[in-house]
Amino acid sequence: MGRRRFLSTCTAAATAAIAAPVLGASPALAAPAQKDSRGHDHGGDVLVPAHKRGIILYTVRDATGRDPLASDLPSGFREVFRELSRYGYRQVEFAGYGQHANAPGGASLESVQGARLLRCWLEDYGLRAQGNHGFIPPSWPLTKTDLDTFKKHLEIANILGMAHMGTGGDPTGSSYRADWDVAADKWNTLGEIARREGIKLYTHNHDAAYGFLLDGGPLDDQGRPTRSSGIRKLEYFLKVTDPKAVWLEMDIFWAHVAQYKFHTYTAHDGTQRENVFDPAALVARHNKRYPLFHAKDGTVNTSNGMGYDMVPFGTGDIDYRTFFTRIGHRTYHNPMVEQDNAPSSTDAGQSLRFAKIGYDNMAGLRKRRR
Repeated sequence: MGRRRFLSTCTAAATAAIAAPVLGASPALAAPAQKDSRGHDHGGDVLVPAHKRGIILYTVRDATGRDPLASDLPSGFREVFRELSRYGYRQVEFAGYGQHANAPGGASLESVQGARLLRCWLEDYGLRAQGNHGFIPPSWPLTKTDLDTFKKHLEIANILGMAHMGTGGDPTGSSYRADWDVAADKWNTLGEIARREGIKLYTHNHDAAYGFLLDGGPLDDQGRPTRSSGIRKLEYFLKVTDPKAVWLEMDIFWAHVAQYKFHTYTAHDGTQRENVFDPAALVARHNKRYPLFHAKDGTVNTSNGMGYDMVPFGTGDIDYRTFFTRIGHRTYHNPMVEQDNAPSSTDAGQSLRFAKIGYDNMAGLRKRRR
């Protein structure tokens, strides 16, 4: 649908929405594309261009789920879009299409009608949807019901103007090559369906996906391999999936957790070997397959089993300036600020406050001067 034709549908979509109060709605707040939230243009040293700064809405899920009748804080998708736009964000990634029932549009916008309404609000506030952690069929081979649901989500993604659609989970939780082969067949098939609809299908990964693949050595009592060649599970997945159909979203925090956790393996001959994971090097080798990132920060903590504690973006120890410098292609990648623990049961405004901190720190990333 062309932009002019699409915008002509916004009034009708808004009229059809379930009536609910909209507090402080205002026209689009978009700043010039190459300036930060304060209107400063920093030229060519900016590591994340203004139009590429995004946030996954999971970070502020308490705000989208908040009852607008019971709070003066931004509540529901429309008000949260307005607030994020004020901070300077230009992109969002969905984590589903549910909100509070009293918010405009009602509890679920997971429909063609709901997607049209969301698209209008995104347009109102100068935001673009880049992706969604949504439905990936759990069954394989595909059932007709799962395939129909998957296609419905592709239709929603297209209405929202997304270039990408994905999931928040790994392709498989297994450590065995045979299971990753099955996962690759499934994702190649789904990715080709998505590609025909103009969508890049992506999988989002946590630390376990960067552990070592069990692909050789003595077999256990169930006939499964017990040792590794040293290749990581996700590296193998990249090798056996179609680069034109399957894409990835690196959660940079969890990649650094993997660096902390998975640095030695037992080789096929039984020797212990070291292989320290380098997240930026993996992206550099497969650069165009990583259109999306989760920009999540952490402070070093070697007592919790993960190596890091989550903190607002830009306030931790992960060296994002070096990471974004090493991977390059700054006008290709779409980093989404994320903080799993941003919502608070005692501080209702915390997640949005942390979202603003994250935006300001992302906007402040600069190349090192020589």
